[in-house]
Amino acid sequence: MSDTVIRVEHLGKQYRIGTQALQYRTLRESLTGIFSRDRQTQPVGRIWALKDISFEVQRGQVLGIVGRNGAGKSTLLKVLSRVTDPTEGLGEIHGRVGSLLEVGTGFHPELTGRENIYLNGAILGMRRSEIERKFDEIVEFSEVAQFIDTPVKRYSSGMYLRLAFAVAAHLEPEILVVDEVLAVGDAEFQRKCLGKMSDVAQQGRTVLFVSHNMSAILRLTQETLVIEKGHLKMRAPTPEAVDYYLSQGYAQEGQRTWDADEVPPDAAPFRPLAVRLLNMQRKVVDTVRSTEPFNIEMEYQLDAPITGLRVGLYLMSTRGEFIFTSFDTDDSQRFEQHPARAAGHYRSRCTIPADLLNEGRYVVGINASSFRVRRYFHDEQALNFTVDATGAPGMHWPEPRLGPARPRLDWQIEVV
Repeated sequence: MSDTVIRVEHLGKQYRIGTQALQYRTLRESLTGIFSRDRQTQPVGRIWALKDISFEVQRGQVLGIVGRNGAGKSTLLKVLSRVTDPTEGLGEIHGRVGSLLEVGTGFHPELTGRENIYLNGAILGMRRSEIERKFDEIVEFSEVAQFIDTPVKRYSSGMYLRLAFAVAAHLEPEILVVDEVLAVGDAEFQRKCLGKMSDVAQQGRTVLFVSHNMSAILRLTQETLVIEKGHLKMRAPTPEAVDYYLSQGYAQEGQRTWDADEVPPDAAPFRPLAVRLLNMQRKVVDTVRSTEPFNIEMEYQLDAPITGLRVGLYLMSTRGEFIFTSFDTDDSQRFEQHPARAAGHYRSRCTIPADLLNEGRYVVGINASSFRVRRYFHDEQALNFTVDATGAPGMHWPEPRLGPARPRLDWQIEVV
């Protein structure tokens, strides 16, 4: 018996884009349109979300999949999970597949949590006795025992995720497919899920894991696929693949700009123009000194007014660990001054103080949203830059300092 549980050969998935639903017309307009040269149809475009993807996964292997937003990672998992059919090529899967692609995938909103556990188990081909044996463990892990007999349509997104992950991980599929849904949960639950996935891997089951969290990818996977614009660019041991991924697609000159076709349509009316790293002389740089303050500036256009807009940044290490998050209306007084922003051209700029960051490479992600209303735009890898620690505290000792922060603290030495 072969140990290959997933085999993908020249897989491709094409979508049709650019079509627009026509308005309902009267009978007269429909008949007239038959003989009219102007049929009022919209041009049809096509895009390959995946193209010529080939790889194999062995039994018991934990394979990571990384790539930028829109690279085709989720489409690949949907094809392998039989949610959608490929346009070309083939994929062979040997074994039961448990998928966690989106929050609540496979749940019926009108059924209770209890009923959905049994439904998902039946979909996986499990007998009722097998599901009952795992039922208490699933409920305990999900921490939704109080609501287990409540229809899941009344669950919060976090409760949905807890139960969905518990079902996917505990009903013992031979292959577990997990997309980047863990970001919905709180930090403690994310750690709990990662621990469970590690246990699943050690039990010899196959795991496909998509994540933007490079720490999780490095911890859980042995090999990783790098997907770029629908193509498989690399398959390598995870440290090598992560280093390649983090070195690609970044602006090296300290500035990232967006063309109109790079901005998703659902970002409107927000339109990002650029993000820049500036020294105190307002010059664009890609390296800053830890002993000097510097600025991160975001330039954007609003094509219509937005109420409650906040524009901010995430500062991360190159391995994906978050260092801090900051928004331009974090100050309550500034928040009250900008309850709404009219259409127009804007810049939001923040100052990173001196003696804060340690030497190394850092990543800036940007976000534009209205709190609990809508997220307009998000790019978790908009820019990267280097911090030079020359002159920083402790540099007279030739040793690396652990951690992303290198503060200049005020010490006193007293003789007692």
